[in-house]
Amino acid sequence: MTQCPANSINYNQTLCACPPGYILDPATRRSCSLFNASSDIHTVSGVDYNTLSFPATIFDFDSIRRFTQSQAVFLEATAVMVLSWLLFCFCLRVFKLGDGRNVWFKIRWWISRLDICFATRHWLDDQRPVMKRKTELGGTFSIASWILFIGLFAALLYQIISKRTIEVHNIRAMNAPDLAAFLNDMEFNITTVSSMSCSNLRGLGNLVTGRSGFVDQRVVPLRNFVNYTCMNTTMGPTLSFKCTNCQIITDSLFISWQFVDIPGSPAAAVAFQFNLTANYHGDKKHVSAVGGTVKNGSTLNSQPVTFRGTDRNIIRFNLFPRIYHNLRDLKLIQPLFHDFLPGSFYTNPTQLQNSLQTSVDGLINTTLYINYLSSYVVEIENQNIMGPVSFLADLGGLYCISIGIFFYLMVQCEYRIKKLRNEDRTMRNIRKRLKAQARWEKLRKYVIYTWGCSALDDDLRNNNNGESSCSFMLPSVNRNGSLHGGGSSKKRSKRLDSINFNRNAALPSEKNTILELNPTQGVTSLAGHGSSTSKERVKDNAKKSHKDQNPRSKTGEKQAAAGVSKGDSKQPQLHSTRDVNDFIPPPPPLELKVGSEVEMTEIWKNFEQLHEYNVMLREKFLATESLLHSLASKSPTPSLENQT
Repeated sequence: MTQCPANSINYNQTLCACPPGYILDPATRRSCSLFNASSDIHTVSGVDYNTLSFPATIFDFDSIRRFTQSQAVFLEATAVMVLSWLLFCFCLRVFKLGDGRNVWFKIRWWISRLDICFATRHWLDDQRPVMKRKTELGGTFSIASWILFIGLFAALLYQIISKRTIEVHNIRAMNAPDLAAFLNDMEFNITTVSSMSCSNLRGLGNLVTGRSGFVDQRVVPLRNFVNYTCMNTTMGPTLSFKCTNCQIITDSLFISWQFVDIPGSPAAAVAFQFNLTANYHGDKKHVSAVGGTVKNGSTLNSQPVTFRGTDRNIIRFNLFPRIYHNLRDLKLIQPLFHDFLPGSFYTNPTQLQNSLQTSVDGLINTTLYINYLSSYVVEIENQNIMGPVSFLADLGGLYCISIGIFFYLMVQCEYRIKKLRNEDRTMRNIRKRLKAQARWEKLRKYVIYTWGCSALDDDLRNNNNGESSCSFMLPSVNRNGSLHGGGSSKKRSKRLDSINFNRNAALPSEKNTILELNPTQGVTSLAGHGSSTSKERVKDNAKKSHKDQNPRSKTGEKQAAAGVSKGDSKQPQLHSTRDVNDFIPPPPPLELKVGSEVEMTEIWKNFEQLHEYNVMLREKFLATESLLHSLASKSPTPSLENQT
């Protein structure tokens, strides 16, 4: 008696076999192991609609599909981004604006500049004309609306990419020319999972066409249609049927074979594995297939079984002819697994042992039944469900939804919180004040660079109020009106006037000037007096000058001439008969606002007025100088008076 493998049963006292559902281990063949295999049937349609294909080493699409399995991923990411943005802008409002120099003001200012959607739709009081405003609230909701729109747009693109087309199936009756046009290369491999080999194979060689028992039944040699072979594999004998450029003209095909007992190898199987493929002749790109494993019938549980006996095991397949119009009228046969009808089988080890000892049950009958549905053909065509008009309509709807939601929120906020209606004015005022200060600093540096007023910066640092006072030299003016920028230090020391930058100092409009004339030496001097006594002194000097010019008061003239001849230090003053204000008008008033806002245009306007005033004074001085020279030439000399 030979030694039996582990987990085996004995029959006929000297032979060994595996119990139901067990198979001899293919690797060692020294023990019986339970056959475990999935009973799932996988089907390949043969047509892949993915137009883009990239190497897997560059793009890992499996990992991407895990995160983008549906539109919910895009919607959740959009909601998180919108809430994060709104929370960030809300936290910024906790910080104060200050003087506009801190980083929080700059961030809030740039957020207000992002008001691109609601700049002309803010709350307006008293039905004022529509004006373009940019507020921080509008910038917040504008960016939030665009984030929502981009997220919804991404979800729409995902839908278009994943479900942009639908597959339309149309079934119509097939005629003889259509049936003859289906030329496919087919291959069928079926493995009887067992410890047998091809030596156990019997009865393979005939093909039965037509329906059994009817007049169209025919029996023809199998080699006239297909080429078949048997191969020994680790899982058992594998039968392979290959047909090149097959032209199937009948609806039903039957192929039968048997496995019988031989010494040392009983006819017993635990499952059947199959793989049926079909492709259009000459086209290896599109291949349709069906494959799987059957272990028992549909009426049985998943309990282990062993097939053995005279009843037939029938494996049924259906062949569907298909025409793909979207692939240049590709004619492809789609195989599908239909049913498995088990024959004789055993689930009890004792019953299997009794069957192994009986010669009548020493075989496995297997029949391959192929049903070719040649009466109808399935026409497949892809239709695009998203056209340009529908896409633009969906895009416009998403934009309106995004803008409408946040526009409603902005209107409600500005309606209930009045402080938000004019928040743009506050930020603009702070911004204008900063720009005015920066421009004033540029002007101050230009003045320092041009006239060399180095003390201006020192005074600005030493003054607590940020005010500075600086006097600088103006270029000298000659008679013909030309300016002398250079020259000796003596000419530069003769200054005509000074400008005071101190805002606390008296303005030029608050001063009056008096013109002092010396008739003997022709010297003019401009003396400034206080604002309180300037008018009285001007009146007194006008009266004295009127008396001096009267012909009746000759004694006054003689005394004045005598005083000059004696070299008296006190020289008489010659005043004009007309009012000083008529001869020399007062300087133009400087129009400056008391507030902190100083416009550059106002400063420039004041400088223009001062320049015009200086030009007028120069003309007055030249006229006075010519008058003095003429008076000096007409007046008698001291020598002539002494002789008289």
